Amino acid sequence: MKKLFVFPAIAVALSFAACGGSENKSTSTTTEETTTADAGSTSTETVPGIENVELSNKPVVEGNDQMKFNTELLRVKAGEEVQLTLKNVGELPKESMGHNFVILAPGVDVATFGAEAVAAADNDYIPKTSLSSVVAHTKLLGPGEEDKITFTLEKGVYTFICSFPGHFGVMQGKIVAE
Repeated sequence: MKKLFVFPAIAVALSFAACGGSENKSTSTTTEETTTADAGSTSTETVPGIENVELSNKPVVEGNDQMKFNTELLRVKAGEEVQLTLKNVGELPKESMGHNFVILAPGVDVATFGAEAVAAADNDYIPKTSLSSVVAHTKLLGPGEEDKITFTLEKGVYTFICSFPGHFGVMQGKIVAE
């Protein structure tokens, strides 16, 4: 009879031990991810893949009908003029699949900016109330169109997006100015 009570007691003890162990592991993982993300936004050395990207102050970026840029990472020389060309290589109409290239100032929340951009159709989806959040941007492009912009970046990591409604979630990347 005592054996019947020993096994459930052991099972309950193991359950408590297992729950406590996984909770600590989860917290540790979250802390590491947050630390890495914070470091990545301030240091060019921690941007994954930057060492494989060619330094160019005349990059050409393409946007397509699959809501993608052809690159998610650009590398430029800080303090020098950058001449960026955006090409819309898609075939869908501008009203349904237009693309622009918006470089955001460091620290700007992409989701908040994207939500504000939805209401700015009259300004190529660049909200006039958030102009201080924008370092540079192209005009909104339809199929086969291209636009060139010129700007200079200080050393740092900048997020770029397409601010056409619904695109910023997948059409974004980083510019590393070093």
